[in-house]
Amino acid sequence: MHTLLLANIDWEKMITPSMSLWEIMIRGTLTFWFCFLYIRFFRRGAGQLGISDLLLITLISDASQNAMAGEYTSVTEGCVLVGVLVFWDYAINWLGFRSILFSKIGEPEPVLLIKNGVMQRQNMKKELITASELMGMLREQGVDEVTDIKTCYIEGSGSISVVQK
Repeated sequence: MHTLLLANIDWEKMITPSMSLWEIMIRGTLTFWFCFLYIRFFRRGAGQLGISDLLLITLISDASQNAMAGEYTSVTEGCVLVGVLVFWDYAINWLGFRSILFSKIGEPEPVLLIKNGVMQRQNMKKELITASELMGMLREQGVDEVTDIKTCYIEGSGSISVVQK
């Protein structure tokens, strides 16, 4: 029975690329950089991933699938594409560690949200953080009153850092 099932598998189609591996690498690179720059410059989460963030990531991955992969059919092509994406993710982190320019591209600068107990509404508006969201993040840090805070920043990672008075 097992021999019969294995005989029906098209091993050559599964392993032999149906399109150029260079094309897959270029498609993966272009799509990765477009998605990276889009998310880097237009999105910064506040702390944890919310429902809309997860939805955005899911939709981006679905929308970019055809642009990135074309119509490949082999496992080899899928492995090359995943390798390209992992390579660029690692390369950005490595370059960000080694280069000031790439560290600025790879991670946003911290943004001041509270200064001397006063919410910086303009900065909160730019980061799309409501007062109630900020208060929730502060409570997670063990802070009940805004007036107890000297400074509070949203970091590039989306987490907040608080310096109390």
